[in-house]
Amino acid sequence: MSVFNTSEVAISTFFLVGIPGMEHAHIWVSIPICFVYLLAILGNCTILFFIKTETSLHEPMYYFLSMLAFSDLGLSISSLPTMLRIFLFNATGISPDACFAQEFFIHGFSAMESSVLFIMCMDRLIAIYSPLRYTSILTSARVFKIGLVSAIKSILLVFPFPFILKRLKFCRKSLLSHSYCLHQDVMKLACSDNKVNVIYGLFVALTAMLDLVCISVSYTWILKIVLERLKALNTCFSHVCVVLIFFVPLIGVCMVHRFGKHLPPIVHILMADIYLLLPPVLNPIIYSVRTKQIRLGIFHMFRRSPSL
Repeated sequence: MSVFNTSEVAISTFFLVGIPGMEHAHIWVSIPICFVYLLAILGNCTILFFIKTETSLHEPMYYFLSMLAFSDLGLSISSLPTMLRIFLFNATGISPDACFAQEFFIHGFSAMESSVLFIMCMDRLIAIYSPLRYTSILTSARVFKIGLVSAIKSILLVFPFPFILKRLKFCRKSLLSHSYCLHQDVMKLACSDNKVNVIYGLFVALTAMLDLVCISVSYTWILKIVLERLKALNTCFSHVCVVLIFFVPLIGVCMVHRFGKHLPPIVHILMADIYLLLPPVLNPIIYSVRTKQIRLGIFHMFRRSPSL
């Protein structure tokens, strides 16, 4: 029997939350939220634009950076509709199917970002460990294949999420803990056995932690190599910042969900929002500041602007 036939969704709508106790001020809260989303979308689009148009940026390092910008862009756009509906129109309801679709895209782009950060780490390791063979190892064709495998792996990893949620019965609770749908949040509302969801959700979380372990091991190796070549360490600084910006909030969200059940709801909401919004906003800023070609490209673009 199909999994769809075994699901009996007794409730027709889930309800998302904004900021508890500040519902009257949601319209004002929407202003900085809209600004943050605009900053994230414009910043990552700028990164993609310059990597596409500047021939000097047609190198493996910047191709991987474009993958990071794409995953950040997807992460922002995935959560944008519900965040704006809540804070602009106070519309908190979302259908189960729309909720399952949103959590698929959010988790998918999160998994992709985790994979891309590991790939970028390996890129820096190859560049530092074997600089003379760097371009022959990371050819354009090989970079494309790496990106394709990363995307397929991320999709396959989170592909079961909507289906294992669809099979659950939701019959009593319908209030979620965030302004967007997450798998671990939705499964807690089920009144049927969600053991499969718990186990598979833990497996997906562990794969992200595995990426972090591999990044840590790789940077230990890089650090060992560059102690004799301190100048090369500068090329890794941006990536270290990006890794911390992504994984520190991710670990915080996991810890809050696992061990912070008695914390106020505002803590859960703030941690989840920081995890979702911080990387897409800060990543393009970091790489724009630290990458000379992108920095100069932005500077020349503003110099050519008629308003200036």
